[in-house]
Amino acid sequence: MVQWKAEERAAIQAVFAKLDYESVGRETLTRLLVVYPWTRRYFGGFGNLFNSEAIMANPKVAAHGIVVLRGLEMALKNMDDIKNTYASLSELHSEKLQVDPGNFQLLGDCLTVVIATRMRTEFTPDIQAAWQKFLAVVVSGDGS
Repeated sequence: MVQWKAEERAAIQAVFAKLDYESVGRETLTRLLVVYPWTRRYFGGFGNLFNSEAIMANPKVAAHGIVVLRGLEMALKNMDDIKNTYASLSELHSEKLQVDPGNFQLLGDCLTVVIATRMRTEFTPDIQAAWQKFLAVVVSGDGS
């Protein structure tokens, strides 16, 4: 079972409080699809994903970016039971969509870059440590 310190919980909540889901979601998913182009194969129904401009302008990318952040918000609200919170979502992505689990780490890395560029000096090493722990628990699915 993951143990969360009060300071870690507060740091993660502070990051979420600063997120503009629409712009952060769009930029995060755009980064994923541009920096790691092989991830585009999971988004075949999204239309034009041929270059960074098209990806950034794609409304389906923007909408899915919001979905991703709302999914992470579910983990925030259930930090003591992330494993069960994500059980059906994990099954969907692994069994039905057959998404390589490593792609979630890449998505988390892209999200961290976006957050760091927006928060700048407010994204202190302590806040980043709590954030990285949170993402690691979410990606591994071991948060119970």
